[in-house]
Amino acid sequence: MATLGMHRDFLMEFAALERSVQRRVFETFEKFTGATHAGAHLEKLTHQRDPRIRTIRITDFWRGVVLKADRGDGYLLLKVLPHDKANDWALKHRASVNAATQGVEIRNDVALERASASLRARASDEPQRLFADRSDKVLRSLGIEEEILPIIRLLPDEAHLEALHRVLPEQQFDVLVGLASGMEPAEIDREIVQAYARAADPVGTGRPGDELVSAMAHARGRVALVSGPEELQEILERPFDAWRIFLHPAQYRIAYRGSYQGPARVTGGPGTGKTVVALHRAYHLARRLPADAPDGSVLLTTYTKDLAAELERCLGLLITDARIRAKVRVVTVDALANEVLRRSLGGAPLKILFNQRAVLARWRRVGQRLGVDFTDVFLDQEWRQVVLAQAIESPEQYLKAPRTGRGTALGPLQRAQLWRTVAAFEEELRQSGERTFLQVCAHAARALDERGERPFRHVVVDEAQDLHPAQWRFLRALAAPGPDDLFLAGDPHQRIYGNKVSLRSLGIQVVGRSSRLRVNYRTTHEILSWAASLLTGERPDDLDGGEESLVGYHSTLHGAQPEAHGHADQAEELRALVARIAAWTASGVGPEDIGVATRTAQLGRDTARALEQAGTPAHLLGSAPAPGVRIGTMHRMKGLEFRCVAVVGVGDAMVPNGNALTPEDTDPQQHREDLNGELNLLFVACTRAREALSVSWHGAPSRFLEPVVPAEPAARAEPAALAEPVARAEPVALAEPLARAEPLAR
Repeated sequence: MATLGMHRDFLMEFAALERSVQRRVFETFEKFTGATHAGAHLEKLTHQRDPRIRTIRITDFWRGVVLKADRGDGYLLLKVLPHDKANDWALKHRASVNAATQGVEIRNDVALERASASLRARASDEPQRLFADRSDKVLRSLGIEEEILPIIRLLPDEAHLEALHRVLPEQQFDVLVGLASGMEPAEIDREIVQAYARAADPVGTGRPGDELVSAMAHARGRVALVSGPEELQEILERPFDAWRIFLHPAQYRIAYRGSYQGPARVTGGPGTGKTVVALHRAYHLARRLPADAPDGSVLLTTYTKDLAAELERCLGLLITDARIRAKVRVVTVDALANEVLRRSLGGAPLKILFNQRAVLARWRRVGQRLGVDFTDVFLDQEWRQVVLAQAIESPEQYLKAPRTGRGTALGPLQRAQLWRTVAAFEEELRQSGERTFLQVCAHAARALDERGERPFRHVVVDEAQDLHPAQWRFLRALAAPGPDDLFLAGDPHQRIYGNKVSLRSLGIQVVGRSSRLRVNYRTTHEILSWAASLLTGERPDDLDGGEESLVGYHSTLHGAQPEAHGHADQAEELRALVARIAAWTASGVGPEDIGVATRTAQLGRDTARALEQAGTPAHLLGSAPAPGVRIGTMHRMKGLEFRCVAVVGVGDAMVPNGNALTPEDTDPQQHREDLNGELNLLFVACTRAREALSVSWHGAPSRFLEPVVPAEPAARAEPAALAEPVARAEPVALAEPLARAEPLAR
């Protein structure tokens, strides 16, 4: 039987095809897995750069591009494109095996030659050379090919290197980015080159003489090997799902490390694969458990129910062995804390005070009764961010407690007055039998500690940046300290709940066991750049006293530029949204692959009504599962992803939301923190998109959009402009787009 591999580009483009074409693709390549293909159907082209690259007919309009092994029966599916584009791609590209990692690579020879000529023409004007201090020997040892060395020697700066990332082989581009950012060769060898090398297929798929098969096995993260027709059909039926659980070598190194000698952490911007790493880490830990380990020994947890449901779904894709799957339990932090506390109290349901308006009303009544000169908002934040965050239980502790991040200084008398208010508030809750979610976590942690109960052997946490110290104490109490006790994944740039945490102060030491992912595999370069520009100047803390930065963060995908449009009123904005979604669906995007983010639930309901009146099915996130375009608040979008995303209502009257901001005269520091939270929320919503992003508003645009929209109101979008199909964006992964003009060649 032939050995068949599928390149990431192939899967991404396959997902954008119409169903009828997808069926023809499956029928064509099913023959390869069943060893019934006819070699004559693979056509050579004249004057091509690599004679091993062939094309194959799928329909009269569509062709596949296949790399065929010189010897043996190995094939790598590279692209699926319209006839002329497929031939053009096949003519210009070449495959090779990386000398350092032994993985297969693809490069655009023609684009590299054009770029080289352009750089040589400017050589006299650019005396500076980016890699002047690195010898050819060092570059070769890191996998830079002999043919690529000359152009690398001509690069004057990082901007020119970035312009090549669409045509250079991915592994070599990663190495060069590492060198340009200041990493030492030894560090690059350990963190990048060896990550690729160690990520080779552990079962040794290659056979003697099958160099291509071996190289595909060494290309984890870019090539999926298919064992038969059933697996081919399963992957092609859900190409995005399949790719979601594949790992890039840098991710693989983190997820499948044998053991960490304590808590470990991975950070990275949106789309860098933190959630995928968390899923694989949970799988790795589960399959290493002893046979007698009880079911549910590994906890995979996060903040929201929607994300927990998505983790559950993806875990089902990743783990096919029911016995191993049973070892992993997926549940939100708050739901698990509720369960633990209920069990410790005899099983009676808990009364949860979850409505924030009700909480503030309680603070207001208590403050008025005691005659304190603090607002309800200030009292609630002081309680959550100081008292609960530091587990303070006495006035003496509170008088000595640091209040880092709180903008209003308090003297001893004010602290004493405030503590009396806190004590009265907590006493009212005790008398009514009510608790807030954070109190449930705090009480559940205390119950576990008192009983010495540790219900899990390993705890894996996704979206860690949004958890409160009370929730961290509960998580810390769930597993005994030791190797692989806690594994944390998060991104401080996506912190939307304002919870500041020092893991070290909570007994969670991750020093020496932290990794950062820098490559975005989900969102196009155009969307990523647009969204990142919103965060101008923001340097959030990294949960452990340091700063997190987006320096070196880049995307491997390219597509259309995001759209940003202003409208006279909400009705006009929703009409334009309906037209935009109609264009996306007409181009072949399924309604379930489209997300609409709103700042308020009411605008989400209005949006759903407008779509349904236009005949487009819509589903509000958080309601019973149903088909249709996914609509949710920006908070509910957290952790989800869609091919196309529309963010609506981004006007200054709604984003930032005034109800979410502490008045500046109450607490200037908290006001700034709240503004950052609102900005991060918009960033999160925009980076849910893989291929297409549309941002709109009515009235004046949000102040957050100032870096990315003109000062004058944007021109109103005409229906013709809205009708451009998303498929034309060609969300091609990695380094080999061909039909586009490379910046350096212009």
